[in-house]
Amino acid sequence: MKKRFAFILFIGIFCSMSLPVFAQSDLVRMGIVGMTHDHVNGILSRPEHEGMILVGFAEPNKELAIRLLKKNHLPESLWYSSLEEMIAKAKPQAVCDFRSTYEHLETVEKCAPLKIHVMVEKPLAVNMIHALKMESLAKKYGIHLITNYETTWYGSHHQAYDLIYNQHKIGDIRKVVIMDGHRGPKEIGCSKEFLSWLTDPIKNGGGAIMDFGCYGADIMTWLMKGEEPISVTATVQTNKPEVYSKVDDEATIVVKYPSAQAIIQASWNWPFDRKDTEIYGQTGTIMADKSNKMKLRVGERNSQEELLEVKPLTNPYNDAFSYFAGVVKGNINPEGALGSLKINMVAMKILDAAVQSSKSNKTVFLK
Repeated sequence: MKKRFAFILFIGIFCSMSLPVFAQSDLVRMGIVGMTHDHVNGILSRPEHEGMILVGFAEPNKELAIRLLKKNHLPESLWYSSLEEMIAKAKPQAVCDFRSTYEHLETVEKCAPLKIHVMVEKPLAVNMIHALKMESLAKKYGIHLITNYETTWYGSHHQAYDLIYNQHKIGDIRKVVIMDGHRGPKEIGCSKEFLSWLTDPIKNGGGAIMDFGCYGADIMTWLMKGEEPISVTATVQTNKPEVYSKVDDEATIVVKYPSAQAIIQASWNWPFDRKDTEIYGQTGTIMADKSNKMKLRVGERNSQEELLEVKPLTNPYNDAFSYFAGVVKGNINPEGALGSLKINMVAMKILDAAVQSSKSNKTVFLK
């Protein structure tokens, strides 16, 4: 009887010890590349996300890395001096890039041949040349390459899409006005490490035109189901040269389609933070932003405006890291989504043309 009890006790202890191992085997091993983009705080402050396990941070600036890890009560053992070291020792299946936009290409160059999937912070690339190289590598080695936008996780945008294409509330899209930005990265207190490349025309590809123009390019491309526009016209200026001496802080991009237009207003001069999308169809309008309310008006100006409750997205569709883990595991097909490579290659064509247009003072034709 004693032997039988001991055997049962042993099996119970063994199984209880083994459960976490089996559970962890189902999680995507995810590493972080770089810590100079302030959006890295999203994973530092909340390292646990459904479907993934955080295995390390690759950051050559040791002082920065240790400071941020300590601030967020994370072990110093998560720090690696380079992407190569993290790959060799932590063996990530996927990585999230929080470096300058210029360095996104390097991350894909190092990860794609090793079949390591990549998620970069918006925008996809610093220019179209980099974007094409990244796309080629992703396709050659069969990895997922997605772009993380804050606006992807807004329920309002997905609800607007449903109102347009499934409920047919406002008819065909005719004009979309997208306003993104804030008072300026320095004004809102971005870190010196972030500012050092965000205000560099090489590392960021521009100022507000890239930093916030990318949101509009992404959302409009998605709303148009990946359709490439006819032309792009952009104008930029610097209202605060004493702060942003090398890049623009104000940009307006006009994107022309056969039967629609987008006006993308990207600014580091707004009096407050905003990510607002106004969609005008043949028979109605939709006003969507980051709040839990959105406006729908069908018919004439004096027709009744309907205030709709925004349906919150559910996990993993409301969280970048859980979503990426789902993509890596094959549970989510990102094709045609806001962060997908297909949508973001078109968005990059818009951004690249916008930069060209702003420099030449001419409309750039894509078709």
